[in-house]
Amino acid sequence: MKKGSAFRFLLLLVSMITVIAGCGQKEGASTNTGSASSEVNTELIYASAKDINDMNPHLYTGSMPAQGMVYESLVENTVEGIKPLLAESWDISEDGKTYTFHLRQDVKFHDGEPFNAEAVKQNIDAVQANAEKHAWIKLSTKIVSTTVMDEYTFELVLSEPYYPALVELSMTRPYVFISPKDFTNGGTKDGVSGYHGTGPYKLTGHKIDENATFEANEEYWGGAPEIQKITSKVLPAGETTLLALQKGEINFIFTDDRGADSIDVEAMNQLADSGDFQVVRSEAMNTNMIVANSSKVDNPVHETAVREAIWHAIDRETISNDIFNGTQTVADTLFSSNVNYANVELKKREYNPETAKELLEKAGWTLTDGKAVRTKNGQPLALTLYYDSNSSSQKTQAELIQHALKGLGIQLEIVGEESTSIANRRATGEYDLLFNQTWGLAYDPQSTISAFTSDSAYKHTTSGIAQADELYKKIDEVMVSTDEATRQSLYTDIMRIVHDEAVFIPITNGRVTVVAPKNLNGISFKQTQYELPFEQMNFK
Repeated sequence: MKKGSAFRFLLLLVSMITVIAGCGQKEGASTNTGSASSEVNTELIYASAKDINDMNPHLYTGSMPAQGMVYESLVENTVEGIKPLLAESWDISEDGKTYTFHLRQDVKFHDGEPFNAEAVKQNIDAVQANAEKHAWIKLSTKIVSTTVMDEYTFELVLSEPYYPALVELSMTRPYVFISPKDFTNGGTKDGVSGYHGTGPYKLTGHKIDENATFEANEEYWGGAPEIQKITSKVLPAGETTLLALQKGEINFIFTDDRGADSIDVEAMNQLADSGDFQVVRSEAMNTNMIVANSSKVDNPVHETAVREAIWHAIDRETISNDIFNGTQTVADTLFSSNVNYANVELKKREYNPETAKELLEKAGWTLTDGKAVRTKNGQPLALTLYYDSNSSSQKTQAELIQHALKGLGIQLEIVGEESTSIANRRATGEYDLLFNQTWGLAYDPQSTISAFTSDSAYKHTTSGIAQADELYKKIDEVMVSTDEATRQSLYTDIMRIVHDEAVFIPITNGRVTVVAPKNLNGISFKQTQYELPFEQMNFK
């Protein structure tokens, strides 16, 4: 497609899950990152669409990619499962309530303070002191006590068994560790005076809305990173960022963690086609979807048949190929099969407008001669779909879906709003349909499924279905189950219920895409779309 084409906007890349990476050179070296140089590259300068903001790891305003460089957790979530990080090992009691962590003894915070069991207790207590803020994490509602057993042994006691405890302890926030010397008023909920973690990089400079600098932690317990300096430069997403890359002002591009669109796919492919760059993509990280409000009993969206018809009417192949140029893949289920417990056989709903029409006719939604919109008992089949106004790809999808539904006799109004407004609608139930995504590989399925019962998340989505009570009962059971086979059975039932009811209509699976110069080694991915393991990268 030519850039002047009316379909130019179809070539934009959703930035929530896309990372476009380059490599850097020392000051004074050539800015042609694709060329060989006699100097060893040691710096990355990346563009971010937003400032790093408050880096307090126990709150939620900071940049997650930046926090991931500075702070660490007790354990790490990997493809192979939970692995040691700041805890070398741990024991779980037979009743599943008590976790005893044996900590590394060679770790210091960036300010020189020792990392030990007392620091762990102080940090977890600081998080719990603001428990209402963290209620979305079920672990925060189950912690009964925190105890220092000895200098490097820490005990965590829960009110009941909770199998996702280790997974939630591995997340980017809030159960990560900042030097107690940075606490304010003995905690972190009122703010912090510094940002000293134990991670591979230290925050060494910050000019609000301009840039932030991270330098290698030479005393890092895992060994000093080879990339010595990482700079985050605030730039508007899109063409401005591309021009900065071409001018050598930046050499590493990735988008913020809130979902505004970034560099377009055509430009990205041109970089790859030059032969100087490599393209690396992760497995599926999350699922982009349309969420339906089943609780609106006086609205057509309350009916399963209407939701199923919409599912059949969406051409996901076109969205994947034309809007995302293959960087996102077709999603047929709420969770991709690489998510824990999600490799479940569910009926496939293919793109088929004729099937959609049959479902509507059978449900009593008829199209009278000369009318453009179906009706049932005098009520028009009219719905509203909300999308993020900062995401051109969501707008494009909304327009495509609007056109498809018009052909079925469904009137679809599309409305763009700020992401905060859409999140508020999701919480209050003031929506028919809205764009959203699963929480992501690090959080799924447990966090997304827990949100099915949350008033601030997906309670309005799930509460109107016939099996709502059974669904919620199974969710409660799966979170406290200590038996692997029982958990799998419960998750299978949960996923089948919401799939059959079509309350979450999957569209595409998002992946992290890295475009980097050939001489950048060690490109890999974490179990999250919000971070990259910069400490593992190096230059040939």
